[in-house]
Amino acid sequence: MSVSPAVTTLCENSDEVFLDAAKLLLTYSDNIMRFPNEEKYRSIRIGNPTFSTKLLPIKGAVECLFEMGFEEAETHLVFPRSASVNQMKLIRDSIAAERDRRLGGRQAASPITPTTPTLPTTSPITPTTPTLPTTSPTTPTLPTTSPTTPSSASAPVISAPPPPQPSSLENSMNFFATLQSNFQHVLLYENLDLQQKALSCIPEERLRSEAEIQLRGAREEDPDCKLGLEDFLVLELLRWFKQDFFSWVDHLPCSRCSGATQNSNPLQPSAEDLRWGAQRVENHYCHTCRLSTRFPRYNNPEKLLETRRGRCGEWANCFTLCCRAMGLEARYIWDSTDHVWTEVFSTSQRRWLHCDSCENGCDKPLLYEVGWGKKLAYILAFSKDQVVDVTWRYSCKHPEVLSRRMKVQESWLLHTIHRLNTSRQQSLSPERKKDLTERLLVELVEFLSPKKPKSGELGGRNSGSLAWRRARGETRKTDAGTSTEIQAAGFVFTPTEKEKMQKLLHVRYSSSRDEYCRLSNDSERIQIWDQCVWSRTSVCRKVEEDWQMVYLARTEGSSSGKVSWKFDFSSAGMKVSSVSISAKSETFHSGSVCWTLQAGERTAAFTGDGKMQDLPSVSGCSEFIIEAGLSGGEEETAWQHSQIFRQSLKETEEPSFEILVHLEDA
Repeated sequence: MSVSPAVTTLCENSDEVFLDAAKLLLTYSDNIMRFPNEEKYRSIRIGNPTFSTKLLPIKGAVECLFEMGFEEAETHLVFPRSASVNQMKLIRDSIAAERDRRLGGRQAASPITPTTPTLPTTSPITPTTPTLPTTSPTTPTLPTTSPTTPSSASAPVISAPPPPQPSSLENSMNFFATLQSNFQHVLLYENLDLQQKALSCIPEERLRSEAEIQLRGAREEDPDCKLGLEDFLVLELLRWFKQDFFSWVDHLPCSRCSGATQNSNPLQPSAEDLRWGAQRVENHYCHTCRLSTRFPRYNNPEKLLETRRGRCGEWANCFTLCCRAMGLEARYIWDSTDHVWTEVFSTSQRRWLHCDSCENGCDKPLLYEVGWGKKLAYILAFSKDQVVDVTWRYSCKHPEVLSRRMKVQESWLLHTIHRLNTSRQQSLSPERKKDLTERLLVELVEFLSPKKPKSGELGGRNSGSLAWRRARGETRKTDAGTSTEIQAAGFVFTPTEKEKMQKLLHVRYSSSRDEYCRLSNDSERIQIWDQCVWSRTSVCRKVEEDWQMVYLARTEGSSSGKVSWKFDFSSAGMKVSSVSISAKSETFHSGSVCWTLQAGERTAAFTGDGKMQDLPSVSGCSEFIIEAGLSGGEEETAWQHSQIFRQSLKETEEPSFEILVHLEDA
C-alpha cells in the first residue's frame, strides 16, 4: 500500500508507464542513499531529455521527487543536505514494492547499482513543430493502408527551427496540467444523458431540414459538388447558436436597478458554483445601488445549457457539446493567447473545419492572426480520442510563431502528447486507430504550407464590447491606428448561366437569418451578411438579445460607416434594363442613413423605407454599386442611432434588403 498521495497518483499509470518511471525514480534515490556525499547524484538537470520526456509528463512522477525531498532550483531539481534521507527511503520503498507487485516478484527490491541515467546523444523525439518548406508540397492523398515514412527524394527542402530553449519545471508542469485538464474535460461531451439534454434545447428537425435545402441547392448549381449534409448542418447550427440560443456577457446589468455595472474584486465561489466548475466568480458592481451582481464562470456544459450566456469559454464549451449531441465529430480548441473555439470534422471533405460560435464563423482559420492581430504560439485540439497540436492551421506566419514557442521544449511537448494519446487510445479498435493516424498525416502535410488570408478573415473581432476588444488588441487597425474595421474590395454579383438565360438577377437578404437568397439562381443561399459585400468600413452586425432585434450599424466609437454591394454584367455581355431596390433603414435622434446607387458618373439616391423603388436612371449601364452611408447620432451611443436592415429575430420570412435587376444584351 502506498504511503503518499504522490505514489498513489503514480500508481494510476499503466504498467508500462509506471515501470519506466519507477526505474528512474529508484535510480535517482538509490544513488543518493548509496553515495550521500557525491554532489552529482543530488541534482537532476531539468533540461535532461530523459527527465523531461520520461518523468515530467508522467502523472505523479515529479510529485514523488518532491515528496522524497527534492526542491526546484533555477535549472535543476536539488536534494538539499537538510532533506531527510529517511523520508526519501520511505517513498523509494513504496515505489519499489509496487514495482515488485507488478513484476510478480521477478525483480528484487534491493538497491540499484548507482548509475547516472543515460542521456541520448541526439534529441529523442522529432520536434512537434513542423519544419518550414521553401517550396509548397503537393496536396496529400489519403493513404489506403497505414501511412509509411515518405522517401527523402520526395521530401521538401526545409529550414531548421530555432534551437530549443530551456524551460522551467513550473512552465512544463503548468502546461501539462492544461493538457490533462482539457483532455479530461472533453469526455463530458460524450455523456449520452448530457447529449440528450442538449438535444432537447436544439431545434434539430428544423436545422436538418434547412441544411437539406442548402445541400440540394448546392448540388443543383454544381452537380459535382462534394459537400455533404453535415457541412451545411454545421452552418445552420452555428447560426442558431449565435442568433437564438446563447448570449454574450461583458457586464451583467444590476440585479436591482438594471443599470450598468463594472468589474470589481472577484467574489468567493460558493459550493454550488464549484459544483458546476466555476472556480472564478466575477463581481459586476453597480455604483448607484452599491450592489454586487455575481457572474460565476461556469465550466460545466450542462449548466451552460441552462444559463445560455458567457464569453468565449462558455460559448465554445456549450457549442462543442451541441455538435456532439447532433452527431458531429467535434473537438475543443484551446489557444494559449486566451481564446477557445471548436473544430468539426467534415467527412465529405476529409478535413477539420474551424468553427467559432462567438463569431458565427466557419472555415476561417486565419481570422485570429490576420483579422484580430493575435500573436499566436500554441493552439491545441482536444477530442475524446486524441490531442493534436494544430497551431499551424491558424497561422500564415510560421517563423514568427516559432520564435514565440518558448514555454516548453518541442520534444517534450511531442512526447507528452504522444503519451496522452497512447493512453487514451488503448481501447480503440485497429480500424479507428488507423483512421486517426491517416487524418493526422493529412493534417501534418496541410500544416507545412501556410495559407493566404481570405476576405472573410480580414476583419476584427465582432463579439464583445469595443472597450473589451480594444483591451485585448482584437480590433482591426488602419494605418492611422484608429479602431476602424475595414474590408477591402470583395464580392461581386455576376450573372450565372441560368440568370443570363432568364435575363434576371433577383437577390434578397434577411437580417434575422443573416442570409442572402438568390431567387433567380434556384434560391441559392449564402450565409453571413459580409460574404456578399463589395466593401465595408466600420460596419458590423448587432444582435440585441434583450429586445430580440438585429441590424447593421456602425462599430462602436466610429463617427461614420459605409457598406456597399457591387453588380457587374459586362463579362456576360449584358447591361441593365431596369433596377428595383427595397432597403430598410431606421434612424434615432440625429442619426442619418444615405442610400445611393452609383453607375459610372451617374448617381441615384433612394430612401430606406422598405418599399420597392424603380431607378430608371441607371438603365443601359453594365455595372453599378449600391452604397449605404451611416453617420450622425448623439453621445456615447451615436453609433447605434443609424441602422440598416433592422428586423425582429422572429421575423424570418420578410427580406430586409431586395434587389431586382432585369437584363438585356449589350
